[in-house]
Amino acid sequence: MTYLLDANTLIEAKNRYYQMRFCPGFWAWLTRNKEDGRLASVESVGIEIRRGTDELAKWAIAEADLFLPESDEATQIAFAEVAGHLASQVGTMKAGALDEFLGGADPWLIAKARVLGNTIVTHERLDMANRRKFLIPNVCHYYGVECINTFDLLNRLEARLVLQD
Repeated sequence: MTYLLDANTLIEAKNRYYQMRFCPGFWAWLTRNKEDGRLASVESVGIEIRRGTDELAKWAIAEADLFLPESDEATQIAFAEVAGHLASQVGTMKAGALDEFLGGADPWLIAKARVLGNTIVTHERLDMANRRKFLIPNVCHYYGVECINTFDLLNRLEARLVLQD
């Protein structure tokens, strides 16, 4: 597996440009690449998405094996390292930024990417001047973990979402 999906890539796709009703090929493409071992996410992302009641939540239930466990020792250690690094930065950030970040899936995604040597797919952008909240690309930059967006992923994996008559 090479790429780990952030929740925002799935949510944004479902809400905007790859809505499930008119672009089922995108979702089939995700499933195919999951089955081929090129795509995954982490269980925390799966939990976030399955909290909903929409078609994305149902899709996430059906594609449960997309979401990798975080309970392995290596991921737990990497999570602790990420949390420690961010705690050292807390004085430069808006109050509550650390708790917000650590309370979600993002640090688990970064920890798993570090352990597996994967690239993270997210719609967040690198912004080292940001002090409002911790951003996945900023943390990944510190650890040398690559981040790309959905469109870069589609290009790298040579997606072809072709209309069939």
